[in-house]
Amino acid sequence: MKIFIRRLVNGMIPVCATALLLLLAGCAVGPKYHPPSPPQAPAAAYKESPTQFKENEGWTVAQPADAKLRGKWWEIFNDSELNALEDQVDINNQNIKQSFENFMEARAVVREARSQYFPTLTVAPSFNRSRTSGNLNTAPVNTSGTGTAAKQLQSTVYSLPLEASWEPDLWGKVRNTVRQAQYAAQVSAADLENVRLTEQASLASLFFEIRGQDQLQKIFDDTVAADQKAYDLTRALYEAGIDDQISVVEAETTLRSAQAGATNVGIARAQFEHAIAVLIGKAASDFSILVKPMTVAPPPIPVGMPSELLERRPDVAAAERTMAEANATIGIAYAAYYPNLTLTAAGGFESSSFQHWLSWPSRFWSVGASIPETIFDAGLRRATVQQFVATYNADLAGYRQTVLTAFQQVEDSLAEVRILSKQIQEEQQAVDSAQTFLKLEQARYETGVDPYIDVLIAQTTVLADQQTLNSLQVQQMTSAVALVEALGGGWDRSQLPSPQQVTQKPDKSETTIEQ
Repeated sequence: MKIFIRRLVNGMIPVCATALLLLLAGCAVGPKYHPPSPPQAPAAAYKESPTQFKENEGWTVAQPADAKLRGKWWEIFNDSELNALEDQVDINNQNIKQSFENFMEARAVVREARSQYFPTLTVAPSFNRSRTSGNLNTAPVNTSGTGTAAKQLQSTVYSLPLEASWEPDLWGKVRNTVRQAQYAAQVSAADLENVRLTEQASLASLFFEIRGQDQLQKIFDDTVAADQKAYDLTRALYEAGIDDQISVVEAETTLRSAQAGATNVGIARAQFEHAIAVLIGKAASDFSILVKPMTVAPPPIPVGMPSELLERRPDVAAAERTMAEANATIGIAYAAYYPNLTLTAAGGFESSSFQHWLSWPSRFWSVGASIPETIFDAGLRRATVQQFVATYNADLAGYRQTVLTAFQQVEDSLAEVRILSKQIQEEQQAVDSAQTFLKLEQARYETGVDPYIDVLIAQTTVLADQQTLNSLQVQQMTSAVALVEALGGGWDRSQLPSPQQVTQKPDKSETTIEQ
């Protein structure tokens, strides 16, 4: 057996040597990939950055200007409860898990493509015993119209064939297929990071929404307490004959309205809390967040330089890798214009007797090669190349649109956080003035100078201004989160796995079926 295989291999050496020379002489057809340039050169600084305004009050960006967010970006908000929740997102979030498995699938496709570099070996031991029919007329018909019955034949065949086939990559079809799969895996890796960033930012935004609802609840609770005192006062004055009944009705209306508003706050808070439960992979029925009114303002955020943005956004990296994948696909399409060389070899043992099955005379072998070439396809290959060229051009436009959108989102968030900081200062002054107005009106009412309707107007003004201020504070915090997300969080392109890394075999723990 060993001698036969050795002779078979020795017989294939000239064929394989010829194929190797052809392989070395072969070339990868198709266009060479060049990373795209952005639609225009990035500016020296962000237009909406507070550093670009001479008179700026409130929120500022972190210094120095070229600083970057790194790692766990949410820690800049200095909230231990938020930190604990964010740590659970990466472990239990189902959208992240789904994207991770998509990435593992893409890595497996790379190894599938690489398998085409090597020959395919198959072995198919078989046993077959057969007997022909004795009533088959296999002899020529004689003049009398009768034939000669065939003899019954019985056969036994033991077979042990070993077959090999190999298609050398003469024109780079396999190489481009591997590259395409590697780039697709990188796209999947960037998509995974984009999903991770989106889920992390969603949790932070919902967290600050809850803090805002807790602050709003406190505003309503304080208002209800103040309105209750005002109602008790007007009722006492009415019973003493000092005030009229309309003041009591007005005070009661104001009180009941504030109570209804305080009750309504619970709806939004509950929904935000349930949404966070889903983000950290828990059932909404088993999750709750402690009540804690929001009292913080967004911290200075390191925005870095505009020229760095393209290296920090996973969606931009995914768009660029999609172009590389499309470019490799063009190379695959071009390879169809050239003939393919297929080398085949077969050998083994075959016998009608088990005891002679593996004996030397039972050996058989064959070697061969074929070079098929399409001579007419009605323009199929040309149309295929044109299709993938158009796909590449579309991906180029998509990349540049992604870049433009990235700069837009950063500028939008910078403008929003910066302008809101000034608006919050102005609204705080309005709240202070409204509270002074209420104190003065209460004093005038108690001394009988003004009717209670003036106190009611002052109460309504204070509550409205406090609600507006709270809404602006929540909006500023969520805008700060949106800014971090627009900047790419703590990710940068250096974390994108290389083609070699996505080709490596995963750990066993990464390929285990979960129950």
